[in-house]
Amino acid sequence: MNLKGEFSTVPDLLRNVVKNIHPETNTFLIHKEDGLWKEISFKETLQKADAISAYLLCNGIKKGDRIGFIIDNSPEYIFYDQALQQIGCANVSIYPTLAEHEIEYIINDAEIRCLLVGTPFLLRKVLKIANNCASLERIIIAFPVPEKITDGQQPDAGLISFDDMLAEGVALLPQYQRQIAACREAVLPSDLSALIYTSGTTGIPKGVMLSHHNFIENVIASLEQIPVVSNDETFLSFLPLSHVFERTATYHICAAKGCKIAFSQSLELLARNMEEVKPTFMNCVPRLLERIYDRATKSATQSGGMKARIFNWAISIGEKYRKEKESGRQPSALLSAQRKLADKLVFSKIRAKTGGRLRALLSGGAALPKNVGEFFGNLNIRVLEGFGLTETSPIMSITEFNRQVYGTVGRIIPRIEVGIQDPDTKKIYTVQTHESFDPEFESPEGEIIVRGHCVMKGYWNKPEETALVIDKEGWFHTGDVGQFYRGNLKITDRIKNILVNSYGKNIYPTPVENTYLKSGKIDQIFLIGDKRDYVTAIVVPSRESVQEQFQLPESFFNESSLFIDDKEIIDWLARDIKKYSNELAKFERIKNFKVKRQPFTMEAGEMTPSLKAKRKVIEKKYAADIELLYTEEQQD
Repeated sequence: MNLKGEFSTVPDLLRNVVKNIHPETNTFLIHKEDGLWKEISFKETLQKADAISAYLLCNGIKKGDRIGFIIDNSPEYIFYDQALQQIGCANVSIYPTLAEHEIEYIINDAEIRCLLVGTPFLLRKVLKIANNCASLERIIIAFPVPEKITDGQQPDAGLISFDDMLAEGVALLPQYQRQIAACREAVLPSDLSALIYTSGTTGIPKGVMLSHHNFIENVIASLEQIPVVSNDETFLSFLPLSHVFERTATYHICAAKGCKIAFSQSLELLARNMEEVKPTFMNCVPRLLERIYDRATKSATQSGGMKARIFNWAISIGEKYRKEKESGRQPSALLSAQRKLADKLVFSKIRAKTGGRLRALLSGGAALPKNVGEFFGNLNIRVLEGFGLTETSPIMSITEFNRQVYGTVGRIIPRIEVGIQDPDTKKIYTVQTHESFDPEFESPEGEIIVRGHCVMKGYWNKPEETALVIDKEGWFHTGDVGQFYRGNLKITDRIKNILVNSYGKNIYPTPVENTYLKSGKIDQIFLIGDKRDYVTAIVVPSRESVQEQFQLPESFFNESSLFIDDKEIIDWLARDIKKYSNELAKFERIKNFKVKRQPFTMEAGEMTPSLKAKRKVIEKKYAADIELLYTEEQQD
């Protein structure tokens, strides 16, 4: 690892960069404005952070206060966070997709004093509940404010635009410059840096308390694990900074190394932005990679003929070449020549869609199907898988750049312990560390527990719930089931997700669902079968695939009925379900399914912000339809 300088808190990072790594005039942030990509230097970032700090201090904000965000990824997010971190406040980022009552709960639970709001739509949501939030004193609006934006609603909290706040802060800065520096010196590694609210798949949101020490140690350990990240990388950021994964693995890592951060305009424009920005690193979720895989495969093979034969040949050559390299052998001259031709004919064209410079993708938030990881490996795009939770800052393990074991989430990061525990007897089968790594080691399956610098301080205002997950020996109980395989951590599922059929067989939904998600016809799948005789599912078809196959109009997907009962579509999906069922044990195979017209979404309360299905919510919401799956005629 080639980190230069010393730092122990989040506000140390950028100042260390301009002192030891890059000139302050170098680019740090890149965003699109008025149709053009614009660059913001480290100097401008720090100046704006200082101005905002001056404004906050002038308005009575002090160390320990919680400051709120409800805004998409943007330079304003970084300026505001840097400002509050250096005066000892805690970042409380609220997911923009949350319902009004959830926003209200978080503001009140965290006692947020100032809230940065990103869009008119979000402001309207905030204004509906603002006067129910006694602690809220300032609402800062990060967009031009039309006069009628408040719709007659006058909040008790003062409203100010981001630009006006900056202007006031610039005027105040001479008066507060010394105080800001003193505040920054007073920030301790043990101080609270962030409250990140997570509800998981059930329950009331809990504020995860993460310290500066949690974040800094997670960054240092992760960079030790993947030392190939250089000071000149360009990261493209599209996952929400309100989620701990993007905040640590993009924002904090870039702030530590001096890398550039380019902000994607939206998920819909991500493909275009990748071609424009030409990133070298990017964090993502498995579903994005699955879609790239599906589209690339479909585009190359659906019409058959020579194009399909060349694609399949290239993939097979890429696979042979990859396996030779991974086994430590030097590929033959013939295979190397074939690999070069495959790259020219196929791989380079796919990589061009990502901008052509992409060295690695870091995938987190859910399990990546093994075949998808291997596909990218065949293209010579490294997919590094990471594992962790909000409560673990988040990274506990990550794939080493030059040692890939597909289907696992990599080696344990330095200076933490990870154990595998029997969830019933509480016997700890094994405890592994970065230093104890053995590429031949395998362990039994059990609950993953962790101890060390990554573990949160606890849940805000919830000591009883904290005690339920952090035991007296300091082990945090993740609730995830896994094992060690070839020295790497392998995730099976969540303990709460395990289905036990009426015959006592344990069924882990995630690996079963991932098997069916190999089908390009299926976009989402939700497995059912707890205390049942057999497994059923709710299937969401790939909109693009079903629309193309059956020439459907857009209106088809907006019909009032929740489920599709068209026999042709059901039979079309059933063929793939039958095909992939052959890869599963008989008790894991889907016997009947319903086809959902619209996908499961966060907005409908069916998914968590990290895109995990809320099992209890879905089972309750579709209880009557699920019952029909066990009374209707089964699929073959």
